[in-house]
Amino acid sequence: MTPATVLAAGLAAGLAAERKSADVTDWTARIGWLVGLALFVALVYWLMREGWKWRGTLQGDLPELPAAPREPGPVKLSMTGRYHGSTTAGQWLDRIVAHGLGTRSRVELTLTDAGLDVVRPGATDFFVPADALREARLDKGIAGKVLTEGGLLVVTWAHGERLIDSGFRSDRAAEQTEWVDLINSMIETTTTEGAER
Repeated sequence: MTPATVLAAGLAAGLAAERKSADVTDWTARIGWLVGLALFVALVYWLMREGWKWRGTLQGDLPELPAAPREPGPVKLSMTGRYHGSTTAGQWLDRIVAHGLGTRSRVELTLTDAGLDVVRPGATDFFVPADALREARLDKGIAGKVLTEGGLLVVTWAHGERLIDSGFRSDRAAEQTEWVDLINSMIETTTTEGAER
């Protein structure tokens, strides 16, 4: 045999080895990885849920939310939109979850002389009496929701011994400025009347 023949025979053997079929997939290993991944996702979800419940327990000193009066008076303003959550006033990441205040939902807001009625389909409704209102402003974020500058109506109100910021987004963002003006004028009127007494 000549060296060229030996080389050709070696190349032929190498090509034959490369044409060998790939190993069959090990299904037990794949299923094991999928089950492990599913268990990890379930664990993370369970830890998040327990953290949410623990936060609610820590905020257990928050009194029950007031209900709307039977005769709230004539409607000054109303709007529909989204409720994005409530936080401790001035701390936009300290979400309040007690009494359902942490649940995002659709919202129907109604402002009367008696206060602010917050109706949330599928979540707990609450009422903010006029004398509990402290401030209204346009802001860009609250508790995990960030919008463009001025895209969020934030109402600060007193509940028990805590000041709370609640964030709302109207379906028609242009009307939020009117809400800020009217709520702040109501607060000034209430403060002036209280000082005169």
